[in-house]
Amino acid sequence: MKTLRTKYLSLTAALFLLSCNAPARYDVVIVGGGTSGAAAGLQSARLGARTLLVEEFDWLGGMLTSAGVSATDGNYALRGGIWDEFRSELERHYGGPEALRTGWVSNILFEPSVGDSLFKRMAAREPNLEVRYRTTAAGFDRRDGVWHLEIECGGKRERIAARVLIDATELGDVARELDVPYDVGMDATSETGEKEALEAPNDIVQDLTYVAVLKDYGRDVTIPRPEGYDSALFACCCINPLCVSPKEPDRMWPREKMITYGKLPGGKYMINWPIEGNDYYVNMIDMDAAERAEAVRRAKNHTLCFVHFLQTELGFRTLGLADDEFPTGDRLPFYPYHRESRRIHGLVRFTLNDITDPYANTLYRTAIGVGDYPIDQHHTRYPEWSSLPNLYFHPVPSYGVPLGVMLPASQPGLIVAEKSISVTNLVNGSTRLQPVVLQIGQAAGALAALAAADGCEPSEVPVRRVQEVILDDGGYLLPYLDMPSTDPRFKAMQRIGVTGILRGRGANVGWSNQTWFDAGKHVSEAELRCGLHAVYPAVAESADPAAVNGTRLAAMLSEALGKDTAAAVHEKAAGLLADYDAARPLTRIECALIIDALADPFRSVGIDIYGNYIHATNENPQ
Repeated sequence: MKTLRTKYLSLTAALFLLSCNAPARYDVVIVGGGTSGAAAGLQSARLGARTLLVEEFDWLGGMLTSAGVSATDGNYALRGGIWDEFRSELERHYGGPEALRTGWVSNILFEPSVGDSLFKRMAAREPNLEVRYRTTAAGFDRRDGVWHLEIECGGKRERIAARVLIDATELGDVARELDVPYDVGMDATSETGEKEALEAPNDIVQDLTYVAVLKDYGRDVTIPRPEGYDSALFACCCINPLCVSPKEPDRMWPREKMITYGKLPGGKYMINWPIEGNDYYVNMIDMDAAERAEAVRRAKNHTLCFVHFLQTELGFRTLGLADDEFPTGDRLPFYPYHRESRRIHGLVRFTLNDITDPYANTLYRTAIGVGDYPIDQHHTRYPEWSSLPNLYFHPVPSYGVPLGVMLPASQPGLIVAEKSISVTNLVNGSTRLQPVVLQIGQAAGALAALAAADGCEPSEVPVRRVQEVILDDGGYLLPYLDMPSTDPRFKAMQRIGVTGILRGRGANVGWSNQTWFDAGKHVSEAELRCGLHAVYPAVAESADPAAVNGTRLAAMLSEALGKDTAAAVHEKAAGLLADYDAARPLTRIECALIIDALADPFRSVGIDIYGNYIHATNENPQ
């Protein structure tokens, strides 16, 4: 018969063996340390979630760094959240915003290696964030609300468990492994309702680009003639004697203008030239590993051919691949810039119609980030490119990205970020841009951390809670240009905006896609009653065009809240507004401040993932 001590030692040994075999546990695991993955990791950790970020290569930042696209597009006037934080880090590093305006394609250019170092510095500040480099993940299995997977680094494998999983891979590979339905290529108008879409769908994706970063060595550094080199492929990349029949005659630039397109601080040159340059067509989304490797090899070779063309045909012989950027054997980025990915079937599908007419439905109420770039598609390297729709910088109003695009309709516990969100092919032409993807990642991290903390599915996290995290971190929900996120009135404007009580106004001004709250303008009783009625059905609608003043607003809020609020409105308004007079017309921002402070519709009336109001649950607001 065993003694008590023997039993204790046997139990201890058993528990030890069990603990050795138990997987390491996290609240959130993010696969992919790219643009959205880095932002997701930062936000998740900041909310207290124990977070693991798994990255296949050595850098953080994805297309901004590892793929070499270190020139951002859009959102210049919409500084918020981690996007603003990254910009501020760049400005501090280089000495101010003007120091980033070195090329003409963007107002924000930087060296990819600097971008990586800044993301790593940001990550190092977060004690709840663990980053594993040169690490891959596989074997995803969800049991009893917990994800089980295996990560591998240097031949060593480790089992991992987590409450929430985020797919932040470049091509949505985790979603594919989990059999999440998805689309690839162009949509049909019959499926999306977009008049700009095709009559029949296809599997044609945007050209990808294997970027090169060059620097001036002050001597001839011409590379050997690459395999299959054909100068005719690049003859019309700019105005030069070789160009006879350009594909895009209205987009021809002198050689000097072309080379400074992506000029970076430090005198380097980012080569991401779309006009018969190093864009390359291949649809590698559904290829296996070997096929992808071969496609990458061909894309690299295409870029080396373009570099050789620049050196030999255009005379840039002293410009060569920078030896102080990418820690790779060939001095090229870790991987190509993918403009397009799988697009999952999500709880919500964001279409071009949702952007051009946001108030035709209710998705705007669920917005978690903003974009203002036109629809930009690269197709000229596709063999039959001239047969495709010409959507060169198709103008749209700026927009808010709905939360539900990150949630697969068929896979609980999974959040999908990067460019694999549930949008149409046309919308991807804008949401793929770096500032938008950073915001998508930040929202994904917030959603994951909240779900892990509550022990619920990501789809069950109240929309308003995610939005509140975004606002608390200085982010945008809707792209109003009236005031920056540092303005003390900003949050109230955003909160009232996503309730729809007061609506924004979209505009296209030249190249600029805009949305305005029209904060300084007056609002009519008809408009405000219409907006309040959607939230508070007890508010009677009206056709009265008279401008709203304090007295009229008090009457409307009394209807909304079911009690006399006149005294409270006047008291609250007097405290908020320096020159309040109940008889004078109120501006839209003044109305927003009073409604937000007194009625708090953002928190007190819940919405579902589609933006519908849940009037029956007002006492348990989302």
